[in-house]
Amino acid sequence: MQKHLALWTVVTLVLWPSVLAPNASLGAAPDLVPAALCRPRDGLGNVMAKLEAGQAVRIAYFGGSITAAHGWRPKSLAWLRQQFPKAKIEETNATIGGTGSDLGVFRYQQDVLQHKPDLVFVEFSVNDGGTPPEAICRAMEGIVRQTWRADPSIDLCFVYTFVVGYEKDLDRGLCPPAPSAHERIAEHYGIPSVNVALRVAALAREGKLVFKADKDDKSPQLAGKLIFSNDGVHPLDAGHELYLQVLREVMPEIQKQPKHAPRELKAPLRPDNWEKAKLVAVDEKMLQGSWHKLDPKQGLGKAFGSRLPVIWEGSKPGDKLQFGFKGTMAGLYDLMGPDSGQLLWTVDGRPNGPRPRFDRYCTYHRLASLRLAEGLEDKEHLVAVEIHPQQPDRSSVLDQVRKQPGFDPKKYEGTKVWIGYLMMIGDLVP
Repeated sequence: MQKHLALWTVVTLVLWPSVLAPNASLGAAPDLVPAALCRPRDGLGNVMAKLEAGQAVRIAYFGGSITAAHGWRPKSLAWLRQQFPKAKIEETNATIGGTGSDLGVFRYQQDVLQHKPDLVFVEFSVNDGGTPPEAICRAMEGIVRQTWRADPSIDLCFVYTFVVGYEKDLDRGLCPPAPSAHERIAEHYGIPSVNVALRVAALAREGKLVFKADKDDKSPQLAGKLIFSNDGVHPLDAGHELYLQVLREVMPEIQKQPKHAPRELKAPLRPDNWEKAKLVAVDEKMLQGSWHKLDPKQGLGKAFGSRLPVIWEGSKPGDKLQFGFKGTMAGLYDLMGPDSGQLLWTVDGRPNGPRPRFDRYCTYHRLASLRLAEGLEDKEHLVAVEIHPQQPDRSSVLDQVRKQPGFDPKKYEGTKVWIGYLMMIGDLVP
């Protein structure tokens, strides 16, 4: 393995004092934890051994739109292929924009584990922002425990990306709340983590980087500075190159950790973690009203078929989905879009909603999720979901698009609902 250390080492464009901080005991409290560019912990010994031996390796990228982009994901994959030309490195792209670990833990088996990865990069630190730390820990620990229940030889690496606002904590040497929660899980299980956001904040603090600027901005004050993004979160190519640079820089330290053995699935940090989260297919017997399957060869059925092989569409007020389950949590893995409606639901007769399946991003259709109930007593429950007769308030979008050329108001009319799977911690009952 030592002969490849030189290949990992690169001359960086930006010097960084103290690349690594020593491992710290991060505890279980929801406080912010110290930030470090990298914490190698137990390393990536299993996948490194395969790469060194020139074996077949599958790397999964699990995250949101930052990783979905043609950026640090394909760049890091290409770089690894260069470093280990004898190894056959394949990719699983398990990214979905606008989603965090709270959906990820349910779709993990379908989108990642069934492909038998050797290494999984997990990137949810931005999309988990705003989620309570306890909820993040439940989901992230569920992902870890699902991984090593399936195969204890799979290596994991957490990656923390940047969004404007994170610099407030990073400039104080602390991880923001979401990556702090991720770090607690990483520390408990010995998972290496790479905080690429820390470098972004440092360069901005030094006056070498601008977080956000319009792509056509030629202002003199921007001259010679790295323009990270147009929107404060999604990196431009230079920003993705910076992320890659950090990965290349810290990998020698991760590689020094020689551990090469099945991972130990120790006692959970949170007994209420979501290890048992799963997706459950919707049975036609659960549906009442105008529901029908979308054609998987066209339209939304084709566009989202890789994630939702079966999509049920309901469009009329009163269309209902009803199911019984024994467990503690239930939800919907669905779509949102310009013509989405609203949902009402009951859990054991208790009413909820209406909840719009529409928000300020609904100029297009996208994957989404809806929690129907959680923290329930582990017993049998009855859930009934139906389409509300009133359309949602669409002013958050219409006020922006109404004056655009080609605006069609009919695009933003309807009470449609699309459901792909039930999300569940528990099991269906007749």
